[in-house]
Amino acid sequence: MTYKTLKDFDLNGKTVLLRADLNVPVQDGKVTDTTRIDRVKPTIDYLRTQNCKVIILSHYGRPKGQENAEFSLSFLPPVLRDQWGVLVGFGTDSTEDIKLLENLRFNAGEEANDLEYAKTLASLGDIFVNDAFSAAHRAHASTQKITELMPSCAGLSMEAELIALTNALEAPKKPVVAIVGGAKISTKLSVLNNLVKKVDYLVLGGGMANTFLFAKGAPVGLSLCEKDMKEECLSIEQKAKDAGCEIILPVDRIAILEFKANADHEVIGIDTIADDQESVDIGPETIKNIEGILEQAKTVLWNGPMGVFEMKPFDNGTNALAKKVATLTKSGSLLSVAGGGDTVSALDNAGAVEDFSYISTAGGAFLEWIEGKELPGVIALQNAKAKAA
Repeated sequence: MTYKTLKDFDLNGKTVLLRADLNVPVQDGKVTDTTRIDRVKPTIDYLRTQNCKVIILSHYGRPKGQENAEFSLSFLPPVLRDQWGVLVGFGTDSTEDIKLLENLRFNAGEEANDLEYAKTLASLGDIFVNDAFSAAHRAHASTQKITELMPSCAGLSMEAELIALTNALEAPKKPVVAIVGGAKISTKLSVLNNLVKKVDYLVLGGGMANTFLFAKGAPVGLSLCEKDMKEECLSIEQKAKDAGCEIILPVDRIAILEFKANADHEVIGIDTIADDQESVDIGPETIKNIEGILEQAKTVLWNGPMGVFEMKPFDNGTNALAKKVATLTKSGSLLSVAGGGDTVSALDNAGAVEDFSYISTAGGAFLEWIEGKELPGVIALQNAKAKAA
C-alpha cells in the first residue's frame, strides 16, 4: 500500500486542512472519552513544529445536512486546548493558528461527496491531511472528493492505523489467530468469510460460538443463538477447511439460570446444557486451549468479547485471553491488533489495552477493513499519491 505521509511534503508555513474524527461521546455536556482527540495530538504537535496554520475539519452526529445547535462543535475548542496544550479557535474568523470549523455535516454536500463543497473546503488551505481512519469508510467530500483537488497525505494516526492493520491481516507473521466474539453471526458474516481465508485459527466466542455449536448439533438451552444461521455456519466451516483455517469453538462454558451479575453459575460441557440454562462465558478448559494456541501465534487480530463481559464474573474468559495476549505482546513474541464494537471496552475492562500493539478507535471502518472491503478514504490517499507522482 502506497500513499504520501506528512514527511513527503515541505509543510513550513503552509496552511493545512486536517481531517480529524472528533465525533466524541458526550454526556451532560462533558466529553466522556477523549481517545479520538488524543490520537490526533501527535499530528498537531508535528504540524506545529513545521510552523503550520491548521484548520481542523470534523463531523459530529447526524444533523442530516442542516444546521442544528445540538450538533454544533462549538463546545470542543476548550477540550482540545486542554488535551493538546494549545489554543484552538472556532470558525474561519478566529485568529488562532489552529482553528476548528463547524460540523461538516451541516452542509448536505459533505455526505453527498459534492465537488462544489469540496472546492469550498480546498480553497481554505494548501495541503490536505487525513487523520481520520474511523471515517475512511465513507466517500464524503472531506475524505474522498477533496483529495482530487489538492496535495493530500495521511496524518500520523492514519499512518499508524494503516501500518497496524496491514501487518495484522495483509502481510502478517504466521501463525495468525483471529479472535472474534459478540452476539450475532448475521452482523459479521462478511468478516468471518474473509478471515477464514487469511488466518490460521479463528477463535469464536459469545453468541457467535453458540450459533456454531448449534449448527454442529450441540444443545444451547436459552443461550443467545441465531438458529436460522445454521447453513451459513456450515458454509463458513467448509470455507475454513478448504483454506486450511481451524475454527476454535468452546469445549466448555459457564451456564446460569438467572441473567444477572454474580448469578449462581456452573461449568458445563458442550453437550450438557439444560433447557432453562444459558451460556454466558467460555469455561476454563476452553481458556486453557486457546492460551496454548496463542503461545504459538505471531499475530493476533481481536474483535469482540468472549462472553457477557459487562457482568461479573462473566468477564473472566475475555479477561483471561486479553491478559494472555497482552503478556505475549509485551514479551515481544506477538503483534496484537484489536478494534471494533465493544472490543475496546472489553479490553479496557481486562486492563489490557496498554499492552496491545495497537487498538483501533474505528468502528465501521475497522470492521469493513477486516471484511476485506476497500475504504474510499484510503483509496483516495493512494490515488492522490499516484496523481502526484
